[in-house]
Amino acid sequence: MSVILASQSPRRKELLAWLIPEFEVQPADVDEEIKPEHTPKGYVQEMARQKAAVIAEQHPQDLVIASDTVVVLEDKILGKPKDRQEAYEMLAAMSGGSHVVYTAVVLRKGDQVEEALTSATVTFYALSKEEIEGYLDTGDYKDKAGAYGIQHQAGVFVEKIEGDYYSIVGFPVGKVNQMLKSFAF
Repeated sequence: MSVILASQSPRRKELLAWLIPEFEVQPADVDEEIKPEHTPKGYVQEMARQKAAVIAEQHPQDLVIASDTVVVLEDKILGKPKDRQEAYEMLAAMSGGSHVVYTAVVLRKGDQVEEALTSATVTFYALSKEEIEGYLDTGDYKDKAGAYGIQHQAGVFVEKIEGDYYSIVGFPVGKVNQMLKSFAF
């Protein structure tokens, strides 16, 4: 049996390596469009389920690990920004307040499925236009939910975190470690 990470995220790959020394990486191609009927929790769980299902269908004997992360501000999902302007607007909206980050994880091998939803509340300091522009100049906002990566320069924006830090990074490594105990490999 192989272990397959259904993600192209370098952060997820790095964190899974803490738990499992050898695994394959096979990103799942799913429609990530946010539809009006989705609640933030429902959306992130559905995306993780779909990613796991796509790869598990191709590899039914293997353990598939899929994950998805969303940033939520006032019940609105802040996805990956389309461009620098949208990233600026997201960061400005989060400035001086709190938002929630949800990460859903699905482990699937054949008919055995384990799911978890973790969260963290992140409070940002008030950010100046110059601070936001300086961060955007790094390019780190690209391909990141909510337009920031807490593990890089945006970490200086954070006043306080309540919850699982690794949920914010996008892979709740402690929770995944506990979930892995249900699978024999």
